[in-house]
Order: sequence, then structure tokens, then C-alpha cells
Amino acid sequence: MSKSKLWSFLLLMFVALTVVLAACSSDDSSDGDTKKDNDEGTTETAEEKVLIFGRGGDSVSLDPAAVTDGESFKVTQNVLETLLNFGPQDTTINEGLATKWEPSEDGLTYTFTLREGVKFHDGTDFNAEAVVKNFERWASGSEDLFPYYGSMFGGYAGDEGHVIESVTAEGDYTVIFKLTRAQAPFLKNIAMSPFAIASPTAFEAAGDKFGDSPVGTGPFKFVEWKRNDSITIEKNEEYWNAEEPKLDRVVFRAIPDNSARLNALLTGEIDLADGVNPSDGETVEGEAALQLFERPSMNVGYLGLTSTRPPFDNQKVRQAVNYAIDKQAIVDAFFEGRAEVAKNPMPPSISGYNEDIPGYEYDPEKAKQLLAEAGFADGFEMELWAMPVPRPYMPDGAKVAEAIQKNLADVGITANIVSYEWATYLEKAKNGEADAFLLGWTGDNGDADNFIYVLLDEDNIGSNNYSYYSNDETHKLLIEAQTEVDEEKRNELYKQAQEIISEDAPWVPLAHSTPLLAGDAEITNFFPHPTGSDRLNKVDFK
Repeated sequence: MSKSKLWSFLLLMFVALTVVLAACSSDDSSDGDTKKDNDEGTTETAEEKVLIFGRGGDSVSLDPAAVTDGESFKVTQNVLETLLNFGPQDTTINEGLATKWEPSEDGLTYTFTLREGVKFHDGTDFNAEAVVKNFERWASGSEDLFPYYGSMFGGYAGDEGHVIESVTAEGDYTVIFKLTRAQAPFLKNIAMSPFAIASPTAFEAAGDKFGDSPVGTGPFKFVEWKRNDSITIEKNEEYWNAEEPKLDRVVFRAIPDNSARLNALLTGEIDLADGVNPSDGETVEGEAALQLFERPSMNVGYLGLTSTRPPFDNQKVRQAVNYAIDKQAIVDAFFEGRAEVAKNPMPPSISGYNEDIPGYEYDPEKAKQLLAEAGFADGFEMELWAMPVPRPYMPDGAKVAEAIQKNLADVGITANIVSYEWATYLEKAKNGEADAFLLGWTGDNGDADNFIYVLLDEDNIGSNNYSYYSNDETHKLLIEAQTEVDEEKRNELYKQAQEIISEDAPWVPLAHSTPLLAGDAEITNFFPHPTGSDRLNKVDFK
């Protein structure tokens, strides 16, 4: 065979082989897609459904009982489940891992019937004994280990105020709680994200590392955590509700800057963005490929004044700072009409809100007068801590801090702005190391107790009471309110407590916001929850 014919033959064989290989490969999946037969017997591609959720910061820990920050709960809400759930966009009580709950007439005993056939992600059984072990773990802890437990249930095992006397299993699917005293918000407390039930096998093996790789019963399983970058969770194929979740994976990406996060949404890098700047709301509404979501408001943003640190141990100084800050200007400048000025430590939507409290008007001259009476006619120097991440109640902590800095300078106070990485910021503020700090709170259960008692009672100093505020009269009112089952009487107790707190001025309440989120127009069944902890089990793409 001549050389030219040989090359022609080889070329022909190469082409034929290529065609054969291409035909064979058509039976295989490509680019991560999967194939499925349709009714006509042909095949169509079903792409993996992945939601990339852009948020303002990383989680602190994925052990929900060990944290108080919303970025952690945003993930754990979908990996672990509570005995009771809140409604899709409110705080009404619904079934969760418990299908029935019965309180005794005196409010001292609660009997829960558990959902059967549920497995933890590690394959172990969810049952009554697992519930008991979780509550025993929290009760035997401390403020440092499980801060929410002490805040919501009056302390820990052995403490005088501890509400839960015992938690016992009666068979595999019945759990009985006995309380030392009636607690009006008990069921709402049980439904909160921190009290999600974890696999005892997993947390006993992991110890204090459980928060790095959580194991629950939720619709999604933990996959991977790249610190300060992303957390990935995937569909739980063995989930007790066979129709959920709709998504195959969710990736939570930390993008601290609000504008950068929105740009990532606009360019298709992410599918959903939390913490949209109020000023960008109209931009989102003008984009046909996007949709704007409003989270029902249940929050407060505030400037905390650590009342154990001079000069903020002086009531007149705290009142002066309240008069010095132009709250309306802050709301107008940074919330774009999607917030209202705050005057109380809880929002007007919460039962027991005291509308009659006048609040502190912007009055620099009154502030100067109070400073002079307190012995600070020439002012003083202080640190003003600015949040490093945007939160629903504080879209831009740095800019709000700058506005406050200017207000304080006008009355002779020199405020030096400092900040820290988010987890460090929270830890140091909790330890009472800040003079004044920007922070806020998104309600966990829609009850006044979850704002006033959790944030400002002496029981929670070193936990969620970052301002270290203590008042015996307020404490008595709040404890009485916890046990009062008459709604009208209970509301009156909270109103009295708010009057005292307003006079003592441990905070400068700033705003109650309506947080914004934006997402791809193809997203369906996403319902932002007022608690900030969004369940993604029903979310899908068109």
C-alpha cells in the first residue's frame, strides 16, 4: 500500500472510531447532569438543583445550642430540627419532630408525642431518649457553652431559677417535661432554633467539636465548611418527609459587603442574597430577572452602653448619649424608609409593647446639660464598636457608627471607632469589654420575654445581656411575667418593665427594620421568616 493510501486509510479509521465513541458516550451523563426516561421513552437532562445563598458573614458554630448569632442559625435551621416549628412567616406553633403536645392544667407538665420513623443523618434513631440526652447536655452546661438555654429556661441544673425540673422518656415516642414553675412562653421557647435536637451519638463522640460537623434529622445534611467562605449542605435522601427537600444542595456563601453581594446576584454568581441595602430595593424591583423579598419585621438595632464601665455606670451619662444621637437622621440615611425609629427594646409588633413611653428626642443641649451634671462638662473619650458585618437590623454598622461619632462629637464626646472580626466582636462584647457597641436582635419566638428578659435581665449578664444592665425591680417584673398566664396582666408587667428600662437607659434603641432580600426570579416557595432563620425545605426553581 502506498504511503498516501495508508494515510487515507488511517484517517478513515480515525473518523469511524470517533463516531463510534461519540455514539457510545451518548448513553453516559455529562457535566454532572443526570438522565431520566420520559413517557415517550426518550431521555432528558435533569440538572442538579443548587441554591447559592449569599449572606453577610460566616457562621460562628454549627452547634445551634452553642451560639446566639443569626448567621449560624441560618444554616443549622436546615440541618437540625426542633420538637415544634413556627409557622411559615409567623411564630404560631406547629408540628415539628413532635406531632402532639399536651400541657397540664397547672402548666407544670408538658407531654410530647414524637414523630415515628425518623433517623438522624448518621443512621441512628430519633426517639425519646435522644430528646432527653439533648436537654441533659444543655442543662448540665453553662453560659459559655450553651448561652440560650440559660436565658430561656432560667439557668442550668442546680440553679435556683432553673425552670425545667426534669425531662424523661416514657417509651420510645413520649417525652415528659416537668417544670418548677409555669412558664408562659415555654412552647415558643421549645420551637427556637437553639433547641434543635442533635444526634447523641454524634455529639458524644465529637465533644466540643460537634459544631464543626453537625448531625441532625433535617432536610439537609452537612457536607463542608470553608471558614469565612462557604458552607455546603446537601439533600437528605432519607428525610422523613419524602416530598422534601426540593433542592439537591445549598451553598451558603459569606460576602460581607452588601453591594458586592448584590453584584454577585446580578452576575449570576449567587441565587439569593440576604441583607440587601434598603437603597438597593428599587434597583432589584427594576430587574426582571430578580425578585425582592421583605422579611416580616421583628427586630431592634441598638447602641449598647456597658453599664459597668465608667463613665457608663452613670445613669445621666447614658441618658445624655440617648439625647445626643439623631435616630431619625440615621433611619432616614441608612434604612431608606424601610425602618422606624425605636424607643423601646422590642418592636411594636410584640404583644406588651409600651406605646406611651415618649423615648429620647434628639436634643444636644439636653445632652450637654446632663453631661455637666454628671461631672463631664468637657466631655470624655471612649471607644465606639462598629459591627463588621451587615445584619437585618443594621445594614451598615460602619456608617451608622460614623453618624453616631459625629453626634457625640457635637456634645463634646470623642468616640474612637473600632471593630473586630464578627465572632471576636461578639465574644469581647459579651465579656463586657466594650464601652459602647452597635448590636441588635431579631426575635426568636415573637414573645416579649425573648426581648426584654433575654437582652436586659440580670440573669443574662455574660450571655445575651451585653450591656451588663441590672435592676432588681425590672427582674421581679420579668420573672412574674414569665409565670403569668393572663395575657392582659402579663402585658402590663412588660409595660412597667419598659418604663424602668427607658429611664435607666442601658441602650440607645435605634431602629426596627424591614429587612430586604433579593433572589433569582426563578426561585419559588421561599418565605423569609421574621426570626431570620429560613427553612429551605420547600424552596425550588421554576
